[in-house]
Amino acid sequence: MDPNPPNSDRAPSSSRMLDAALQIGLVALLVYACSRIMSPFIGILLWSAILAVMLYPLHLHLVVRLGNRWSALLIGLIGVAVLLVPMVIAVTSLGSSLISLISGLQNDSLTLPPPPPSLADVPLIGQKLTDFWTLVATNMPAALAKYGHMLRGVAAWLATFARGLATGQLSFVLSFAIAAVVVAYGQGAAEFARRLLVRITGSRARGDHLVALTAATIRGVALGVVGVAVIQALLLGVGFFVIGLPAAGLLTLVALLLGIVQVPATLLTLPVIAYVFVTEATTPAIIFSVWTLVAGLSDNFLKPLMLGRGLEVPMPVILIGVIGGMIADGLLGLFVGPVLLAVGYVLFIEWLRQHPVEGGPQIEGPTP
Repeated sequence: MDPNPPNSDRAPSSSRMLDAALQIGLVALLVYACSRIMSPFIGILLWSAILAVMLYPLHLHLVVRLGNRWSALLIGLIGVAVLLVPMVIAVTSLGSSLISLISGLQNDSLTLPPPPPSLADVPLIGQKLTDFWTLVATNMPAALAKYGHMLRGVAAWLATFARGLATGQLSFVLSFAIAAVVVAYGQGAAEFARRLLVRITGSRARGDHLVALTAATIRGVALGVVGVAVIQALLLGVGFFVIGLPAAGLLTLVALLLGIVQVPATLLTLPVIAYVFVTEATTPAIIFSVWTLVAGLSDNFLKPLMLGRGLEVPMPVILIGVIGGMIADGLLGLFVGPVLLAVGYVLFIEWLRQHPVEGGPQIEGPTP
């Protein structure tokens, strides 16, 4: 008979606990080290993954005729060329407009036309806006002395945003290059995602369903929301640049923001059309008006073609994704934010549907 059975049982148990703690510590250290290395590239890699999921069906059509590598190379080259050229034009115009605005505020050379008479008739804020506008238009030094503490913060943010535009362009180019590589190894990437979700959920059927749901959500939001907004903004931007509008790049960015948050572009295009009729000849103004109206309404027939069925993501989720993504990652976050938040929302709703509250109503969520 063993005189010390508790001690002999406690020793293996303590050893196992020490081994488990050591393993967890080493894994946590490895995860921390890898996250530090990967953190500068998180935004680029996320957008690359989104692009790869979005473009993979096109790759499957091209791979039959061109082969795997040539299809991926063609997608990468065309994607960079098609996206980079208009983006360089718009971002360069936007950057120059911001720099001119900041320099004008700094050296008191910024000039504004007098405020329209109807502005004073706006309830509550009309008279205050008119007084502020009049002061800026007639006496810039006095306006800076009175409101300089407010404008300095705005000017600093604009300067930071303008500097980040160049980084955003480079990020887009790298994202498309990485996405082309991921597309070439699409089957392996899909199998990795499937095995990961199977390991997390403990069910192969559940893991396959979540992979399909995630891919459908990415394609639905990236094409039906972000893609439609990009096409619409490009069409509007062509009109803005051809007619020679000041701050055409800024107006194009505003059109893109309105498109992503699914606000009608007519809120922007109608005042612009009125400005063109005042400043341009009649014939160019009419041509510009027709083009701008058609481009502003293009989302009405683009969305049914590109938006995934059954992937209804509430507009507040998209709006929060746009604002939060742009604050966190600048120009790249403008595209990554709504897609990533939409995926999180869809997966959360799917989880709630799989774990309903007993006696409560069933939650209807999006289905692939």
